[in-house]
Amino acid sequence: MTPGEMVAVFLAGISAGAINTVVGSGTLITFPVLLATGLPPVTATVSNALGLIPGSVSGAIGYRSELSGQRRRILKLGVGALLGSLTGATLLLALPASAFETIVPVLVGLALLMVALQPVISAKVRRRREETGRAARPDGGPLLFVGLMLASVYGGYFAAAQGIIYMSLMGILLDEPLQRLNATKNVLAALVNTVAALFFLFVAEFDWTAVALIAVGSALGGQLGARAGRRLRPVVLRTLIVTVGTVAIVQMLVG
Repeated sequence: MTPGEMVAVFLAGISAGAINTVVGSGTLITFPVLLATGLPPVTATVSNALGLIPGSVSGAIGYRSELSGQRRRILKLGVGALLGSLTGATLLLALPASAFETIVPVLVGLALLMVALQPVISAKVRRRREETGRAARPDGGPLLFVGLMLASVYGGYFAAAQGIIYMSLMGILLDEPLQRLNATKNVLAALVNTVAALFFLFVAEFDWTAVALIAVGSALGGQLGARAGRRLRPVVLRTLIVTVGTVAIVQMLVG
């Protein structure tokens, strides 16, 4: 890499770390930059996954106060995330790069719609529970477990916008404030990135310079994102998620 390319990768890492912590989709910043430096797509994907681990962990630490009382839930959902991420990482090495090109924009679009309509859907779900006398399950039940596991398959494969999918599923199936869900999302994303990256470490090629630059940048960005994101009101956070997700879909379709 030239000095200019190294600076670009580092700045992309900061941006990705911040965006991933608040919303998700940071990969849509780092991945194109890595490709622009001349890295092959799979090498760029693997290097990106390794580099974003410190950012995911940093973001989760930044949201540690919102994680209070969620240990049991995260442990259970984390099992599904782990299984999904290993499956997705395996698919990355086994399938052609174009395999998810059609389904991913549709998937993210549906997730955005669920995020936007979450207040309405959640209100209907609560009324339904009151009518039937059923209490909300603190872990979201089998539907959330399976949904997050499938989302983690995609996360292990590419990771772009996986946080948006997580937020949409949890927002509908869990009776929790949006900031607490965002904290859970950050922990699950950190787990998925770490598991997938450790898998890649032994079976795929990566660029250590790119990994180091993104790692340092994303760790810094994760803290910046946590400080900013925790101050956002739910309606602002929801609007930001939908806006960033829409941009992500456009970039996927145009790219």
